[in-house]
Amino acid sequence: MTKNTNKDYLTSQAWQHLCTTESLTDQQQKQFATYLDLLCEWNKKFNITAITDPEAIITDHFKDSLHIRHMLPLAEQKGICDIGSGGGFPALPLKICYPTIPFVLIEVNNKKIQFLQAVIDTLGLHNIELYSLDWRTFLRKTTYELDLFLARASLQPEELIRVLKPTSHYNKATLAYWASRSWQAQPLESSFIYKQESYTIGTKQRKMVLFKAH
Repeated sequence: MTKNTNKDYLTSQAWQHLCTTESLTDQQQKQFATYLDLLCEWNKKFNITAITDPEAIITDHFKDSLHIRHMLPLAEQKGICDIGSGGGFPALPLKICYPTIPFVLIEVNNKKIQFLQAVIDTLGLHNIELYSLDWRTFLRKTTYELDLFLARASLQPEELIRVLKPTSHYNKATLAYWASRSWQAQPLESSFIYKQESYTIGTKQRKMVLFKAH
């Protein structure tokens, strides 16, 4: 697939805001630009993400994915798992910023798996694995060294908190959930919440919720 040659977004306020507020290095800026080009190109043929405008991708996907950096010390994580990675959010923006941390991306859609692999190969990302089976199978059959799970626009919290059950290999991990500002936890979910924060991305009102077994 050829890359998008329209680089107008590089002069946009959204791009400058991303680079400045996230203190991106020149190398990271190049990787984000290449990632964006690939996403725009693949979106022309396949439904990788519903958002297709470059500036909206920068804000609603890249910037939103990185918000967790302001809630957790990511550099201290031994391993991170993205549940239902889709177009790579939030895992790939975070991997660009934390290249040495091992990542596992769970994704069952074949076209999206192909896209993720294309991005990984093109950006030269290392220590990152794609897992193509479903969430419950992952919990039953894997024993990765992971201390943080990410869920953005994938499964509902009632399904996600299975990772924190006593029988789970990963029950000591933290689960981060990207939600709308209006989201309200059910009683069972509430018992696992240890931190939540409302924030604004562009014009969208968001909430990040962190779950942990007590």
